[in-house]
Amino acid sequence: MIKTKLENITWSKYNKKISECTNSQLYYAILELVKNETSKKNIIENKKKVYYVSAEFLIGKLLSNNLINLGLYEEIKKILKENGKKLSDIEEIEPEPSLGNGGLGRLASCFLDSIASLGLSGDGIGLNYHFGLFKQKFENNLQKEYKNEWIEDESWLQKTETTFNIHFGDKKVKSRMYDIDVIGYEEGINKLHLFDLETVDESIVLDGINFDKENIEENLTLFLYPDDSDEAGHLLRIFQQYFMVSSGAQYILKEEKRKGHKLEELYKNVTIQINDTHPTMIIPELIYLLMQEGIRMKEATEIVSKTCAYTNHTILAEALEKWPSKYLYKVVPHLMPIIEALDMIVREKFEDKSVYIIDDEERVHMAHIDIHFGYSVNGVAQLHTEILKNSELNNFYKIYPEKFNNKTNGITFRRWLLHCNNELSDYIISLIGDEYKKDSIKLENLLKFIEDKEVLYKLDEIKSIKKKQLKDYIKATQNIEIDENSIFDIQIKRLHEYKRQQMNALYIVYKYLEIKKGNLPKNPITFIFGAKAAPAYIIAKDIIHFLLCMQELVEKDKEVSKYMKIVFIENYNVSKAEKLIPACDISEQISLASKEASGTGNMKFMLNGAITLGTLDGANVEIAELVGEENIYLFGEKSEQVIEHYAKGDYVSRKFYENSPLIKEIVDFIIDERVISLGNKENLERLYNEILNKDWFMTLLDIEDYIKTKDKAFNDYLDRDRWTKSMLINIAKAGFFSSDRTIKEYNEDIWKLK
Repeated sequence: MIKTKLENITWSKYNKKISECTNSQLYYAILELVKNETSKKNIIENKKKVYYVSAEFLIGKLLSNNLINLGLYEEIKKILKENGKKLSDIEEIEPEPSLGNGGLGRLASCFLDSIASLGLSGDGIGLNYHFGLFKQKFENNLQKEYKNEWIEDESWLQKTETTFNIHFGDKKVKSRMYDIDVIGYEEGINKLHLFDLETVDESIVLDGINFDKENIEENLTLFLYPDDSDEAGHLLRIFQQYFMVSSGAQYILKEEKRKGHKLEELYKNVTIQINDTHPTMIIPELIYLLMQEGIRMKEATEIVSKTCAYTNHTILAEALEKWPSKYLYKVVPHLMPIIEALDMIVREKFEDKSVYIIDDEERVHMAHIDIHFGYSVNGVAQLHTEILKNSELNNFYKIYPEKFNNKTNGITFRRWLLHCNNELSDYIISLIGDEYKKDSIKLENLLKFIEDKEVLYKLDEIKSIKKKQLKDYIKATQNIEIDENSIFDIQIKRLHEYKRQQMNALYIVYKYLEIKKGNLPKNPITFIFGAKAAPAYIIAKDIIHFLLCMQELVEKDKEVSKYMKIVFIENYNVSKAEKLIPACDISEQISLASKEASGTGNMKFMLNGAITLGTLDGANVEIAELVGEENIYLFGEKSEQVIEHYAKGDYVSRKFYENSPLIKEIVDFIIDERVISLGNKENLERLYNEILNKDWFMTLLDIEDYIKTKDKAFNDYLDRDRWTKSMLINIAKAGFFSSDRTIKEYNEDIWKLK
């Protein structure tokens, strides 16, 4: 039936047989087929619905994911193969939606998939960014930013007739809703609602990603996280956030009226999950809209407080948004009396200034609104939640202990195993059957093969296949030749000092100098990075610059390049992650302990048989508990020690530099003439001075332990029996980190949808 349907589409669209179509034509034909099959699915309905509101949804390419969830993946692969075509080639045609940047957005997408796959009624609410964060290119060993165009006439986006008027003081714009179907695995469908500005004008972006930030009638949905290094940028962020939440709030209330529900009983029919602080203004906006419906403010506030729940994703103080009142008065003057009234409610109850919504500097603390006027506050890993309760949000925990709970993050393992690693998922099916596709804990059945040499050999063979595939991809896309027999050491995540790509870079310097001294590695090593730095984050861009200079230095040094290679993947995104993760040997999860809320890349890597090299931070703690400390490489000071350093202010990076000849040698290399000759002196000196004199995320605190532990991992890699056993244990224990499990917990403890 499916073959006939696809043939009918290719005949009607192109007057061609399947075998005669180009890969591009087949992509659009299968896109149409999937849409047709999806239209037969029912919208999921429960007695209550969750709306997951997020500034990011990093959904990745959808073709294969949708085919898997519809149960058509293997059939389409077979049909294409019979016609001399490969699904993997057709996947390359699909543009990747540029709707997110990092873990926050990828998590939101995994959650939508799991909500639908569990038969729960839940839609996403976000923005339809035309250019996303930006398209990253490397020029003269520097990151350059360009428009990341992805929207096409034929795509997953469905334009709807739903529009709303959004008022900003004396300005008025119109939003229009676009929908993307979220197909549950062997289930019905939910929707991702993306709001776009009707008057958006892509042509106002001139060179790179520069545009008039004050022209909000035309710029609101152009970019994710526009540069906020000046007042116009701050205001634009607030305009953008309000545009999202006002559109979402109006849509939610419109839906409730359509269903005949009383708005006074909103909380009985709706839960709104606020994903980080970006959507916080949905709380005062809902209160405002309910007041417009004739509900008194006190009752409206009680209704909203029983409707909204907040997920905290950060331990970084700077990431907990605080907006000057004067900015909010400019953008949303109608909300400020409500925000001030909410602050008064808090002040009347509590004397502790630290929990006020508006502080002494007239800044509005968005997370404080979420905590006081939501009914649940959750962290995203055991360690993260404990830090929130005991340290970062302890003042709130003492007031509302019943609101705080933990929901350890998870991943859509169907995408991160079935889709991106067919070889491994097929082999697992041959060993334990396919029940793990619905119940990931069944992966633990692999443990019975822990002493089976044939199984261990096969796992090693599959890893080699994925490494060869990655080698071919990097050669084809970046014209860099790598050795598939080398150790693949991979760090892919947003570029931020707390994630400590700079520490990895200093290890590379150490290894480079060791080779120059004649201390040769027993196995060649390929260090692979993928990351974008926010355009205004100067030091993050300097770290990229240093790594690119090291990449060129090593490449040109024939004495060293035989033993090590550095590859920085340009314009890292979900599609590239799907190629990198299955090929990884060592997964770098080296954030400063107490700073990474969870991480989800760590889960994807372990699912694909990589071994974690990391600190006891975020979900690494739970990974270590599951796999045992002999199957993970841990280093560095623990979170409580790091928190104490910050409290005492006793960490001084220069002391580490002065007291260790090794640290001095590798840090000084940042400004070595060999590096400066390949780069920009100003960038390199700035990074050198930052590490030497500030080093806020304590690179030098852990660097020597990191070097020692990483060297041990590289040596252990040579013992293939031991290494492949660790691979199997990591895969078997990865089932806990399914987003299906996470969403079950959200539903049981917070949402209660059915």
